[in-house]
Amino acid sequence: MSEAAERFAQFKLVLLGESAVGKSSIVHRFVKNTFDNMRESTIGAAFLTQSVHLAESNTTVKFEIWDTAGQERYKSLAPMYYRNANAALCVYDITSRSSFSKAQDWIKELKKQAPEGIVICLVGNKVDLKDEREVDEQEVAEYVEELNQEQSSAGAPAGKVILAECSAKSGDGVLETFNVIARALPVEDAVGGARNRQLRNKRSSGVDLSRGRQQQQSQAASSCC
Repeated sequence: MSEAAERFAQFKLVLLGESAVGKSSIVHRFVKNTFDNMRESTIGAAFLTQSVHLAESNTTVKFEIWDTAGQERYKSLAPMYYRNANAALCVYDITSRSSFSKAQDWIKELKKQAPEGIVICLVGNKVDLKDEREVDEQEVAEYVEELNQEQSSAGAPAGKVILAECSAKSGDGVLETFNVIARALPVEDAVGGARNRQLRNKRSSGVDLSRGRQQQQSQAASSCC
């Protein structure tokens, strides 16, 4: 039996969170497997791409990643980037309680204004600094559970909020976070949509040979009389 052809799906993903929580470091660890202690703050937004492979469905999921600036003066630009997004990482620093509050604010905003069905992942970064932890894991888990219960009772169609922790510095948990997001996305719908677009493009680009023969026959008939 021949192996099934590899499938492909593409999704837009945006990172949101307070400045200095490590959004860009998470992205660069995922995309380039690098870490820079002296990384400068993002201005506006940065765009990168990277893919993960889901072995169980033989699907490559490509992320179009928008890494947004965390400074308050850029906050008004955020809707431009999470508009039409399929997934969002709301990042906080586990050593900063204020950054966790800010991540909660982003989730509230996404629930109100982001596309229906967006996959939201609440990510605690800097687990390599666990001795300086200010945000308790149990508190975060209870917050996410409450969010998901509210959503379920309201009959909302959007997926559950995903909980994750990672360290951009060591790399621990970074790839796993993006794999979990990829599995939560509507991959089957995206693969089906891409296949349908390919079929439409093939049909529209094909040459109708029978039409050409009909035109030639019509011209010949008109010229012989």
